[in-house]
Parts: sequence; C-alpha cells; structure tokens
Amino acid sequence: MAPSGTLTSFRLPPLPTIREIIKLFRLQAVKQLSQNFLLDLRLTDKIVRKAGNLTNAYVYEVGPGPGGITRSILNAGVAELLVVEKDSRFIPGLQMLSDAAPGKLRIVHGDVLTFKIEKAFPESLKRQWEDDPPNVHIIGNLPFSVSTPLIIKWLENMSHRDGPFAYGRTQMTLTFQKEVAERLTASTGSKQRSRLSIMAQYLCSVQQVLTIPGRAFVPKPEVDVGVVHFTPLTQPRIAQPFKLVEKVVQNVFQFRRKFCHRGLGMLFPEAQRLESTGKLLELADVDPTLRPRQLSVSHFKNLCDVYRKMCDEDPHLFAYNFREELKKNKSKFQEKDDTERYRL
Repeated sequence: MAPSGTLTSFRLPPLPTIREIIKLFRLQAVKQLSQNFLLDLRLTDKIVRKAGNLTNAYVYEVGPGPGGITRSILNAGVAELLVVEKDSRFIPGLQMLSDAAPGKLRIVHGDVLTFKIEKAFPESLKRQWEDDPPNVHIIGNLPFSVSTPLIIKWLENMSHRDGPFAYGRTQMTLTFQKEVAERLTASTGSKQRSRLSIMAQYLCSVQQVLTIPGRAFVPKPEVDVGVVHFTPLTQPRIAQPFKLVEKVVQNVFQFRRKFCHRGLGMLFPEAQRLESTGKLLELADVDPTLRPRQLSVSHFKNLCDVYRKMCDEDPHLFAYNFREELKKNKSKFQEKDDTERYRL
C-alpha cells in the first residue's frame, strides 16, 4: 500500500461483469427489500466522481449489493473501503473483489442501521468540526426501504457529532428515489418542501448532483433515482437539540395543506392550545396563515427557539404528545361505551 500522502494509481484487474456476478451467484433483487442493482459501470463511476476526490480517502459504502459502486470506489484510488452488507447472498461476490484488491476492501456482514462506524477508521483521520471535512466519505446506493430512516439517523448523528461524524464533517453521497431527493433539496415554497427538507437543510449543504433513469437499474424501479451530496455545516442553522427540532417540524408538516398554526397547535395540551399557539407565533414573528411549505429554515429557527423557552418554563411541555392524548381519549370513550352496553 502506498505511504500516506502519496498518490495511488490502483486499478482492479479484469473481473467478471456485474451481470456475470449476478448470474454466477444466482443473485436476484428482493422486491420486499426494494433492492435495485446498477449494472452500468460508467454510471457507478459518475456517482463516485460526484463524491469528490477520493485519492487516499477512507470510504464507507452502505448497501454494496453485487458491487458495482464498490468497483468504481476502488478504482478511484482510495486508501481503504469498508462495505457493510446485510444480505449474505452478496458476500461471496464482494469477497471476489476483496481478493482482487488486497488490503483495500474490508467487508462487514451487518446492518448499517446498527453498525458502529466511529470505531472503524484510524483516529488520526479525525478533524475539528470547524476544519475542512476529513478524508472520510459515505457513499451508497441505498435500498429505498431504508433510505429515509437511515438519513434521519445520520442527521441526528451529525447534530451530536457522533457516528460517522466523530471524524468531523464527513461528506455523504447517496442515492434516493427521485421524489425523496427532491424533498431533501426543496427550496422554500416549492411543492416538494417537506419535513426532510428542513431536517437536512438546517444541518447540511444539500445538493442533488445527478439523476439516473430508472431503466438503468435491474429490476427497473417505477421511479428515477436522484444522487444527493451532503456536506455538514460548521454551524447548524437551528441551534437546538435534534429531537426538539424534529418535533416542531413533524407537527407543522403533519397538516401540510393547512395553515401552519394548525400543526403548531398540536405542540400544546388542549386546555392551553389556543393561547400558547398564539404566543409561539407572535414571539417567533411567524404569520399563522403561512402554509408549512412556505416556512423557511429561519422561520423554523425562530419557532424552535421560542418553543425551547416555553419548554424550559414548563418542564412537562416537551413530553406532551397529542397522539398519546388522542389514544387515551379514544380508550376512555371505548370504556364508557362498553360500560353503557353492559348496563343495557
């Protein structure tokens, strides 16, 4: 392996094509797991180029599957590539790649949702948060079924500066259904503006860098695929705990077609709802007749800051969940109804 700081010019030796690997190991995409394989290595090369210069980088690839993007990452001259694959059917094909790239590819048979990446790479890679991003990257063609929970998990890690972000402002280049990619990058007022837009954009610079037609995948998904690049911001645009921001944003967007005061009202118990919602909107200087998609990150910053003060004044407020209240009320009505029937 080349010493640190020198350029590497590694290229994989000739190997069976991804299509041949799929045939050789009798691999089939599992529809329930929303698996889709990308066979065109020109496209996988394109995705990897969008991650930036990977020379001597340490890369964490999620969901490598039959290894298309894996090959492109190895050919980009990385110092080390760590892949985490849950589906055991793909391990033999990845092992073939590991044998072809001695000392370059580390395979973990595990789940990306629970894998501890912060212990996987050398401590020497760590950077101060305010410094340039570390030479650590996350790249992946995510199964659609895990892409949203996984990005929310990583955004929370980012807010705590742990997990993949224990190394500093680790950059991510990930695939999503085109609609999800558009939500992540949607600007204020656009139709695709959503909870994901705010949660990603208050913590990151988010760009959709590539669109790949669905026909490029096997099996062909019903939608096109967007490649999104994330660079964590040195300072989040909302300086409040992740769970508090998430609660405010979720409440606003659960009534996305209504005025924003409707969702914000659900932050408060019924007895104080009207008064507290009015106070929140007034102190945050937010027009109650704006729709959720018309709210900017600055609006959400003001709302979260004021809501935090209200929670500090009333220690029980943050724990309030209107859905739990609905369930309790429903069960009370059910009990009462059952009692009446019994009497009859």
